Amino acid sequence: MSEMHAIRRTRLRERCSAAGSAAALISRPANVRYLAGAAPRDAVLLLGPDEDTLVCPGPLDARAPGGRLDEAVRLHTLPGSAGDPAVAAVGLLTDRRVTSLAVEEHHLTVSRHRAIRSVAPRVRLGDLGGGVEQLRVVKDEEEISCIRIAAEIADQALGELLESILVGRTERHLALELERRLVDHGADGPAFPTSVGTGPHSGRGGHRPTDRRVEEGDFLSVCLGATYRGYRCEIGRTFVIGTAPADWQIELYDLVFAAQRAGREALTPGTACRDVDRAARQVLASAGHTEGLPRAVGHGVGLEIDEDPQLAPAAMGKLDACVPVTVEPGVHLPGRGGVRIDDTLVVRPEADGGPELLTITTKELLAL
Repeated sequence: MSEMHAIRRTRLRERCSAAGSAAALISRPANVRYLAGAAPRDAVLLLGPDEDTLVCPGPLDARAPGGRLDEAVRLHTLPGSAGDPAVAAVGLLTDRRVTSLAVEEHHLTVSRHRAIRSVAPRVRLGDLGGGVEQLRVVKDEEEISCIRIAAEIADQALGELLESILVGRTERHLALELERRLVDHGADGPAFPTSVGTGPHSGRGGHRPTDRRVEEGDFLSVCLGATYRGYRCEIGRTFVIGTAPADWQIELYDLVFAAQRAGREALTPGTACRDVDRAARQVLASAGHTEGLPRAVGHGVGLEIDEDPQLAPAAMGKLDACVPVTVEPGVHLPGRGGVRIDDTLVVRPEADGGPELLTITTKELLAL
C-alpha cells in the first residue's frame, strides 16, 4: 500500500498548503498509521514540504504490531528512550526553515503544545482539526478487504461458541474464550473489549462481563469484533438459552430486528446520517421504547472501532459510498434483559447491490 500511503499524504499536504501551513505534525496513532503505514508506540509523523519523517522514541521492532512503515517515509529514531518525539519532530523543522506548522490540537495535551512552542517559538502553529479523520471516512477497496476479513474472523469465533455448551458458564469466561478464538483465527486481537451479557444484563450496550452464570431461559447478548491488519469490525447478536423463547422475548426480538433492518435499508449514498438513526429509532419509538436507547444507532469503523460518520439524531453530513458503518439498535428492559443486534456494513449504491453486509452470522432468534 506504499503508493496509497503516498497519495494520502499528498492529499493532506494539499489541504495544509491551502490553509497556509507548510508542514503538519500528526500525533494521533490511527492517523499516523493511515498516512505512514506504521504507528509504533508514541511515534509521530512530520509531514514536511519535501520530506516526510516518522519520529520514534526507539528502534522499530518488525515483530511488533503497528504495520509496516512506508519505504518513502524517513525514519528518525531518538537515542535511548529520552525525549518527546513530537518535540523532537518540531525541532527538525528549524533545519528546513519552515515557518508554519499544522498540529492535531484535539490530540495534543496542553503541556505538549507548550513544549512544541518553546522549541520552535518562531514557527506559527495552526490547528489541523479533523483533517486526517475526514480523509479516513471513505475507504479504498484494500481497506474494506481488511475489514471484510476481520468480519469473517468474528463470524467464525461467534459461530464456534454457539456450538459449545453454554449453560453454567460465566459471562467473563465466554468473553475470554471469544477473544482467544479471534486470535486463533488470525486476528491481531479483539477490536474492543468483548461484551457478553446474560439474563438481566443482556441487551446493555458496552456491558462489562461479570461472573454471572448462563441460565436456562436467559437472553444471551454478545458483542465482539476482530482487528485485522489494524482494521476493525463489530458484530452483536442475541440468543435464548436452552428452551423455546417466551412470548415477551419473541416480541422484543422482532421489534429490535425490525429497527435494525430499517437502519440497514437506509444506508444509501447521499442519505443524511441522522436519517439512518431516525429510521431505526422510529421503529422502537412506535412500540413505546423511547427511554434508555443508544445515543447513536451506529458509527463508522476502520483503524478505530468508533469513527466518523456518526449515525445519531444530531449528526451532520451525508453518507458516501465505500464507508463502513455499524447499525446496532438495542432495547434493554431493567431487571429482565434485552436485545441488541449489530452488523458491520459498507455503504454501496443501489446499482452495486446496495449496502454490503460483512457480518453474516444468522439473525434468527436461536434457542441454544
